[in-house]
Amino acid sequence: MNKTLTEIAQQLSTPKTVKKTVPEKTKEVTETKPVPKVQLIYAFNGMGKTRLSREFKQLIAPKNNNAEDDVDQPELSRTKILYYNAFTEDLFYWDNDLALDAEPKLKIQPNSFTDWILKDQGQDQNIITNFQRYANEKLTPRFNEEYKVKDKDDKEITVKAFSEVTFSLERGDDKHSGNLKISNGEESNFIWSIFYTLLEQVISILNVAEPGDRETNDFDQLEYVFIDDPVSSLDENHLIELAVNLAELIKSSQSGLKFIVTTHNPLFYNVLYNELNSKTCYLLERFEDGTFALVEKKGDSNQSFSYHLYLKQTIEHAIAENQVQKYHFTLLRNLYEKTANFLGYSKWSELLPDDKQAYLNRIIQFTSHSTLSNEAVAEPSGPEKNTVALLLKHLVTNYGFWQQEEIKENANGSAL
Repeated sequence: MNKTLTEIAQQLSTPKTVKKTVPEKTKEVTETKPVPKVQLIYAFNGMGKTRLSREFKQLIAPKNNNAEDDVDQPELSRTKILYYNAFTEDLFYWDNDLALDAEPKLKIQPNSFTDWILKDQGQDQNIITNFQRYANEKLTPRFNEEYKVKDKDDKEITVKAFSEVTFSLERGDDKHSGNLKISNGEESNFIWSIFYTLLEQVISILNVAEPGDRETNDFDQLEYVFIDDPVSSLDENHLIELAVNLAELIKSSQSGLKFIVTTHNPLFYNVLYNELNSKTCYLLERFEDGTFALVEKKGDSNQSFSYHLYLKQTIEHAIAENQVQKYHFTLLRNLYEKTANFLGYSKWSELLPDDKQAYLNRIIQFTSHSTLSNEAVAEPSGPEKNTVALLLKHLVTNYGFWQQEEIKENANGSAL
């Protein structure tokens, strides 16, 4: 049945009642399943993911109509939910210094979201580290200290600490390029890095079982984290790294915190799907009459075999262009894992050619979580790039990919 986005939000936040038959009692009983720890939603662009995040926030923590401003922001005072979506970026705006064109600054609107993580927790260095992980490692943000300046009427005003950010390229000799205006993609990465650092801190706090032992009780009532598409500007290498890091962070949560993640990116969805052990997966659809449906994807139907073909084509293109990078080992491993699962093998390594352990070690070297940061493992050498080509050819030749492609073409994309 088609629903409104408000009804979809209620579906995501309501325990599910299911009926099942108890064989020994030969009768049907009703069972209530709690809201899942992780709900992963795939939807194409324009389907309403961002609007859904706002509806969900309004349902869980209705906005205070007496609030001083009307900016849709993840205020910490809304203790039941933290959320990240396109409107989170409204907290940040550029002062381009048009008069002198010398000091472009990213300004931060007053809000408890950044105040807590920057002023109260002093997490500015962790934000910088997280940002540089997904951007240029030499591109360095700097938060301002408090200073005084005169306005156009020559009146002295105080600019509060952590209300502005400047960006520069470090040269490695204690000098830097001067202030730069970064790209929209880099700005989005920076804002995501602030939210991610906040989330790390919040999960760490809530993992302390006894509320009385926590460093703050600001998050004791927190129930949900809603993350809407944080990957729009990342290349595939950093996208995979972000997905793996986010999955590890979610898995580290030991409290009752629940997570909803939406995305339009099939690679991001697929990595999260494989990294998260326990999740419920959905497809969000929108109809011409303005209604919606949230369709649960069960079993391996979460991963259509057409996605295997997408991974295969991505690796083939990298091989043809001699552009194999570290993340292609992750894609190759992903392809082996999903193929093994589809064919019923207990371990994906069983699909490897002779000398399995040597090939397994090579793949593990490039794909283990501890080696995803850029500095941990060098770029693949020529022979290592050849290994990717060899293992892909082995998989395609020996495990029926040509048959799946033929089925896909004949069935118009419905191989499974």
